[in-house]
Parts: sequence; structure tokens; C-alpha cells
Amino acid sequence: MRHRKAGVKLNRTSAHRKAMFRNMVTSLFKHERIKTTDVKAKELRRWADKMITLAKRGDLHARRQAMAVIIEKDVVHKLFEEAPARFADKNGGYTRVTKIGFRAGDAASMAMVEFTSPKPEASAVTDA
Repeated sequence: MRHRKAGVKLNRTSAHRKAMFRNMVTSLFKHERIKTTDVKAKELRRWADKMITLAKRGDLHARRQAMAVIIEKDVVHKLFEEAPARFADKNGGYTRVTKIGFRAGDAASMAMVEFTSPKPEASAVTDA
């Protein structure tokens, strides 16, 4: 029985699975959207939503917890700068998983993971 056992195994060791999702969550925040298999996308949603919740909290401890997961320091900085304003009115459901078809090589179901809220627009500085 798998009662109270969250997460998927994906036929990988725990170290491989952790490294894979750390890389994927870093890429998601860096590029705003990524394409992966459907099962990995659904699990990635859990990781990404947790990082956005930490960014909305915004204190030093939350930043250090995010640094323990996200590999690149500048990606963490970008997340903590943009997320509080971008997701202020939401209490969850920060990411969207959209099925996009099947992979040509092995017919695996593919999905696109992206954020539900639009990227905040850069404030235009004009000389008046």
C-alpha cells in the first residue's frame, strides 16, 4: 500500500530523481516554460508551486530553502524579485500543465509547463 507516499518514482534512484527535478525547476524559472513528459510535468508542478510559495514569503530562511533546491543563484534572485508581485492575488495553482501530443521516438505523452499569471511588464522610463 502506498498510503501517504507523495511523489512519483519514475523508475529512478532517489538521488537521480532529486537532481532531475532540481534541474527542471531551475529551467522552468529561468525560461518561463519547459516541455517534458506528462508525468514529470505533473510532479514538477509540486516543486515549482513550493518554490513560489517560498518566494512570496520572502524572508531570509525562505531564500535559503529555495537555494537548497534551485541550482543557480541568479534564478533564485529573479524568482524572489518577481514572484511576490506576479502571484500576489493567488493562493496556489501557479503553474499550468498543457498536453501537447506525443513524442516521436517512443510515443510518450508530452506536456508544456508554464506559469498561469503573465510576466510583469517592465516599467517604461520616459523623459517628459
